Amino acid sequence: MHETPDLECREISKNFDNFKAVDNVSFSVPQGKFFSILGPSGCGKTTLLRMIAGFQKPSGGDLLIKGRSVVDVPPNQRPVSMVFQHLALFPMMNIGANVGFGLRQRGVNKTDIKKQVERVLQRVGLGGVADRAVSSLSGGQKQRVAIARCMILEPDVLLLDEPLGALDLKLREHMKIELKQLQSEFNTTFVYITHDQSEALVMSDQIAVMNHGVFEQVGSAKDLYYEPQTAFVAGFVGEANKIAATVEDVSGSLLTLRTEQGRPVKAIAAAKGLSRGDKAEVFVRPEAVRLSRDEGGTAVNGGEGLVQSVLFNGANSQVLLRDGQSGSEISVALPQTGEFRDLTQGDTVHYQWEPEQTRVYSLG
Repeated sequence: MHETPDLECREISKNFDNFKAVDNVSFSVPQGKFFSILGPSGCGKTTLLRMIAGFQKPSGGDLLIKGRSVVDVPPNQRPVSMVFQHLALFPMMNIGANVGFGLRQRGVNKTDIKKQVERVLQRVGLGGVADRAVSSLSGGQKQRVAIARCMILEPDVLLLDEPLGALDLKLREHMKIELKQLQSEFNTTFVYITHDQSEALVMSDQIAVMNHGVFEQVGSAKDLYYEPQTAFVAGFVGEANKIAATVEDVSGSLLTLRTEQGRPVKAIAAAKGLSRGDKAEVFVRPEAVRLSRDEGGTAVNGGEGLVQSVLFNGANSQVLLRDGQSGSEISVALPQTGEFRDLTQGDTVHYQWEPEQTRVYSLG
């Protein structure tokens, strides 16, 4: 039996004069899923979220929640709630009053409000703090109060507009895990927008990568990372070495290219539609590149490199090489074996990667 999705957008678009901010976007989110819209500033993700919330009216298309069109439904009558980046908590109200605000607007009696406020505060790990001032809370606690204020209204869909953007780095890392746990606890559909790929990759069941008003690809974190369908997705999700090249030969699934600096590159399962003479972009993940002190190995891609710098970041340390033949720069993730712990600027090493680790996209 086909289950009606909690949220469905059908060819939704939004124009501002001659500018198309959202261009015929279609997607659906099943009940209880964490769906993220990931993209750079200005790609249209906030406009899309505001249309779902009802703050902006689409120029075309349809929006359905639980199978019912809400295009003409006012924001306060839609079964959605929204958490903003700056949370918008009321400083003159205590925590309980903030959380119960929506119920008061609905005319719920004080006794029921008090019970429901305590119940939802318990679920976000803040039981017994209803009488405290908002100013007494940490950044992470304020985040949970903002979510509690939304969840007490039992929305079908919770919209989150870059809610971690105002937090410091350490707290953001903690809240990524906590938000996913809260979403599972409430089993409510979350639609989350962000420009931070790590937030989307860690928390989401499905991610839509948005660029210039359209969805470039929708899939799981692993789909987007290991099987990017476009050059934009390959470059935006995760880190990658990007190399300009020209196709020299296509033989079944094996593609032979030559970089602008003259180095050959081979790829397997390359992007479709490429033929001899085409200009292309080659993407290789830093962790796909292997280092060795001596020349050798069976990989057909790679060469000799001079260490330009070593970027120590614990488990995510990298080394930046300059290819001895072409002069191009290659970023390599350092293995955690300790073998290259003493690597320093000016050292010469050999690097290589497999054709299967190479992603190629047409520039045409």
